[in-house]
Amino acid sequence: MIRSMTAFGNARAESAHGSVTIEFRTVNSRFLDINFRLPEDLRMVEGPIREKLGQAVTRGKVEIRVNYARADTRSDVSLDPEYLRALAEQLEAARRVIPDIPAPRLTELLNGSNGAESASFDTEAWTAMCLEATAQALAELQAAREREGQRLAAMMQECAREVAAIVDRVEKDLPAVLAEHQEKISNKLRDALMAVSPDGFAQISGAELSARIAQEASLFSLRIDVAEELSRLRSHIAEIGHLLSTGGTAGGKGKSSGSAGKRLDFLFQEMNREANTLGSKASALSVTRAAIDLKLLIEQMREQAANLE
Repeated sequence: MIRSMTAFGNARAESAHGSVTIEFRTVNSRFLDINFRLPEDLRMVEGPIREKLGQAVTRGKVEIRVNYARADTRSDVSLDPEYLRALAEQLEAARRVIPDIPAPRLTELLNGSNGAESASFDTEAWTAMCLEATAQALAELQAAREREGQRLAAMMQECAREVAAIVDRVEKDLPAVLAEHQEKISNKLRDALMAVSPDGFAQISGAELSARIAQEASLFSLRIDVAEELSRLRSHIAEIGHLLSTGGTAGGKGKSSGSAGKRLDFLFQEMNREANTLGSKASALSVTRAAIDLKLLIEQMREQAANLE
């Protein structure tokens, strides 16, 4: 499956302890780069979240934000008189050593009274909530990445069809280019002979003239032979279609054989090399224009592939 590296996913999980919200934001990167923003109380979930993410994402810069809110249970908390007397004795003892120690605030008394157990931080419960939210957020992230990946793949397939059309047009025009050059050679030879001697044609037979023209045309056809470049371009176009349809999986069976984005980038480098060679061998303005159009389309595909995982 083709996936984009740019996407967003978030989710929320709740329990009697409170709620957790997790956000995943991913953008382009050559490698997997993970950055966490989470409270210190939830630092213990960084490892499990990183592991879950690594199973779903192979490339991209990922920012993970985790926020939480505890359930308000203070209405169920009562102040235990024994707890208050013990605390007063401790405060009095402390003030004998440090006279300016302030008295505790009411919220501190509520959190520390017989509701202390309910106010304590249950690590296992919060970890479970974080993993639940992580699974939901990753599912949303993956769905968004796949939707964007399909849009990018459709754009690249359209560009690939245009490249194939240009290749067909160049191949179709080559015989006409060669015939035009033969005509130019024939006219140049006639002009040269007439310039040397008005009766120059009497000094050379038709067979010799035809042989000379054929020799020049043969040399020219060798110089402009781009059959190999066109064949390679067709091969690369076929491989692009395969990668975009299978998402870089081996034989389309779901087993990943590498990053589709990286493999496509390599193909576009090769295609650009063939387009440059085609331009250097250009013998007609139409071929030069074709080479320029090819390079523009290849660059467009390369820009889109930079967004793929």
